[in-house]
Amino acid sequence: MSGRNNNKLPGNLPQLQNLIKRDPSAYAEEFLQQYNHYKSNVEIFKLQPDKPSKELAELAMFLAQVGHCYPEHLADFPQHLKDLLRYNHTLLDPDLRMTFCKALILLRNKNLINPTSLLELFFELLRCHDKLLRKTLYTHIVTDIKNINAKHKNNKVNTVLQNFMYTMLRDSNVIAAKISLDVMIELYKRNIWNDAKTVNVITTACFSKVTKILVAGLKFFLGRDEDEKRESDSESEDEGPTARDFLIKYATGKKSSKHKKKLEKAMKVLKKQKKKKKPEVFNFSAIHLIHDPQDFAEKLLKQLEGSKERFEVKMMLMDLISRLVGIHELFLFNFYPFLQRFLQPHQREVTKILLFAAQAAHQLVPPEIVQSVLTTVANNFVTDKNSGEVMTVGINAIKEITARCPLAMTEDLLQDLALYKTHRDKNVMMSARTLIQLFRTLNPQMLQKKFRGKPTEASTEARIQEYGELDAKDYIPGAEVLEVEQEDADGDGWESASLGEEDDQDGEWIDAHRSSDEERRAAAEEQPEGTPAEERKAKATAVSASRVLSQEDFRKIRLAQLRREVDAAPGKAQKRRDVEMDSDEESRGELLSLRDIEHLHKKPKSDKETRLATAMAGKTDRKEFVKKKTKVNPFSSSTNKEKKRQKNFMMMRYSRNVRSKNKRSFRERQLALRDALLKKRRRPIK
Repeated sequence: MSGRNNNKLPGNLPQLQNLIKRDPSAYAEEFLQQYNHYKSNVEIFKLQPDKPSKELAELAMFLAQVGHCYPEHLADFPQHLKDLLRYNHTLLDPDLRMTFCKALILLRNKNLINPTSLLELFFELLRCHDKLLRKTLYTHIVTDIKNINAKHKNNKVNTVLQNFMYTMLRDSNVIAAKISLDVMIELYKRNIWNDAKTVNVITTACFSKVTKILVAGLKFFLGRDEDEKRESDSESEDEGPTARDFLIKYATGKKSSKHKKKLEKAMKVLKKQKKKKKPEVFNFSAIHLIHDPQDFAEKLLKQLEGSKERFEVKMMLMDLISRLVGIHELFLFNFYPFLQRFLQPHQREVTKILLFAAQAAHQLVPPEIVQSVLTTVANNFVTDKNSGEVMTVGINAIKEITARCPLAMTEDLLQDLALYKTHRDKNVMMSARTLIQLFRTLNPQMLQKKFRGKPTEASTEARIQEYGELDAKDYIPGAEVLEVEQEDADGDGWESASLGEEDDQDGEWIDAHRSSDEERRAAAEEQPEGTPAEERKAKATAVSASRVLSQEDFRKIRLAQLRREVDAAPGKAQKRRDVEMDSDEESRGELLSLRDIEHLHKKPKSDKETRLATAMAGKTDRKEFVKKKTKVNPFSSSTNKEKKRQKNFMMMRYSRNVRSKNKRSFRERQLALRDALLKKRRRPIK
């Protein structure tokens, strides 16, 4: 009976909550009693809002749990809670404030609160000096906005929240502004707010006077989308079998071909499922969505010139400016002299600065501006007084700059750099050869005749356009290797001119798939040697106008263009006709890698300090492999055996233990065996 007496509903809120969820109408009276009790506690709380109240916290969570059961009675409860937080959040006890926030989150999950007003309140609460509260609010804000846009983009809510966040980024409270920026960046990474408005709001963070906000904004624009690590949400992630589970499952049992096929089939299904769950990846970075990149770059350069931030932040600013100039082909002529001041071999992070100079070069920059950068790099890096690594880095930087702005290279400078082809240092020699190879494809006439190599079909037609010259084509270059599709007699479709009517009449399958070798031969046959340029242009125009090209067609065009770069020109010896070509060769992208500047063909020899440091790092602590000497009594004396080990060898020279049987020579063992046998023979028989 004592257990039943203690089970009283008015004082046992968890049990009352469970019963109300099962049958709300039967316990309406008890609910109203608790609701009135909550109101009285609130009036007491208003008198001293800075004091903790455990009873008020329990009642608030109770009402939030059963809020969906009595919507008519609790219609004003969410707004009442929000008002308590809005006007008293700086005075509230941390535990009570966290409870109120959790109650509002619970009501929002039950769709009993408007998301816009609640999220605006939570952004204001980010000003509180409570790290746990800020972390909880950050998680809820990101999750709630993700759920709002789960089925379709809710532009009405997104517009209101984005405008509010724009004001929060300029808030006087640094912590609130930083978390608001983190929310926007996280939503962009999750492909929820990936529009241009979000990106242009984040651009304002790059001009913040707070270093943390500035660095966060710069890191956002310097990261590419395909390289971002998207952390999957634990609530929406479905745990399924992994590849390791299948390997363990099929590792046991009979090793047969049927068993192996089952494993391969299971792995294919798993790979297909993972591909479906993979989030959508965009091939462009946030830099492409900036409304006015020219004005943005000019403001960043002005900020960089007067910046007093540490060197790492200045490097990030230079990196972003160079990417903006290179990707959008901007005119920012003051940026190149600014970089030239840092182009010294002893400069800290000089290879990255050379990378920035290469990224900022493009064909629309006047050649004389980029030419001064090339001259500075050549004079400071490519001299015999420097080491081989420094000279290699300089030549690599010159090669990457001229690949984007070929008109900046002069014949005199190119001839001087080409002479390093026979340098004693292999890295310098190989870098000079790559520079020569680049101009063999761009403009062989700038090279000396001995460096031009054997002319190919592509090199004979290679020409660098003059500054300001526009070469717009109304056809797809290289499309002459394809067949022209003709309209059929009915006029309702297209058919390939290469398919014969007898193939359709016989009803046989046509094998449209050919191996890569056959494709290369076909591309070479379809492109006859010595075809005039006008004839190729006319055929390419006809092909481009008659059909829609597929990915396979573009692959054939790429293979044919690669072969033109390898095949000798008409009338020349064709020794390299059967050279293997990679159809997946990567083209030069928008952004450079630091490896393009620091690439060394031969690894430099390590000095003594480096080798010693490597050897010491590879050594392990041998103490863990030594047999531990444990005694029952640590204060006991040592044994006679241990004492003999510590004695001088001359004292134990003639001891039996020292001259053991294993140490005896073969003759000594022979004599010992003889004596033993004789002793045994002389022993009397009993």
